[in-house]
Amino acid sequence: MPDRKLIRPALRDYKERDHHRDATDSRVAARDAYGDSAPSSPGLVGPRRKQVPPEQTNAENFYYLKQMGAKTPVVVLLNDGEELHGWIEWYDKECIKVHCFNEMNMLVYKHSIKYIYKERQS
Repeated sequence: MPDRKLIRPALRDYKERDHHRDATDSRVAARDAYGDSAPSSPGLVGPRRKQVPPEQTNAENFYYLKQMGAKTPVVVLLNDGEELHGWIEWYDKECIKVHCFNEMNMLVYKHSIKYIYKERQS
């Protein structure tokens, strides 16, 4: 009978496999504990930092488009205290054009606007 060699994996192979399984289990447990903000590597502890909000939310664009479409009467209060009464005809990145009632139309730089509000209908 020929000599048969017993093939047995080395002990380090078992340890590596167990270590890999433990790391996978800890990531699953972290995901269950933290939800979607689980740490990506097993060594990190605690939830990830909140993401920085986007620089442009398009809220300003949405507001201008809504007021322009309805030709809503607005009051534009400037930094120097002057008020412009009219509706917003158009806007771009740096300025808006206010169609004033019974006056000249005004091109106003956004940095000179304190705030804008809807004019009350009497």
